[in-house]
Amino acid sequence: MWTEIGTPAASADTEAVSQLVLGERQSRDRGWWEEMAECFAPEAVIDMSWFTGSAHDFVRQTRLRSADGVWGRHRLSPPAVRVNGDRSWAELALGIEFPITVAGVAADLVSYCRSQYRARRIDGTWRITRITSIYERDTLTPAMPATRLDIDPADLSGYRASYRCLAWYFQRLVSGTEM
Repeated sequence: MWTEIGTPAASADTEAVSQLVLGERQSRDRGWWEEMAECFAPEAVIDMSWFTGSAHDFVRQTRLRSADGVWGRHRLSPPAVRVNGDRSWAELALGIEFPITVAGVAADLVSYCRSQYRARRIDGTWRITRITSIYERDTLTPAMPATRLDIDPADLSGYRASYRCLAWYFQRLVSGTEM
């Protein structure tokens, strides 16, 4: 049974889980790799568009990708948190912003998703045990007024609608295709 909303215990746990979730994303965006790793339980699993695996490997891969310049920043909303004893669930709506260049034109790629976090209290401290990201939609727009992105819609048609621009971008990075 979920902890009753509004009780002091529920408020403290809700705040702790909220700060855990927000702290994990902030650590990732700031490159605070040790702090990011501390947010996870040893058995934690991550499942997102570009990665499925252990939290340890997720932190390592995120660090490597950021060194290569693949670096999106997260625009965060307040998380919704539910606590059930020593377990919790939180949902964080967010936008992942990538400043990119497409054929010499500055562009803004934004992917909107809901990340669902599962956490567990371990020795009195909340740790993330799972993150699952659900992609809802994305946009790709010129960053400067009066400029135009020259992208053939057919180039995007083979990707899932909820993250087609993001998938197109990552595929071009992997293949070395000029943006």
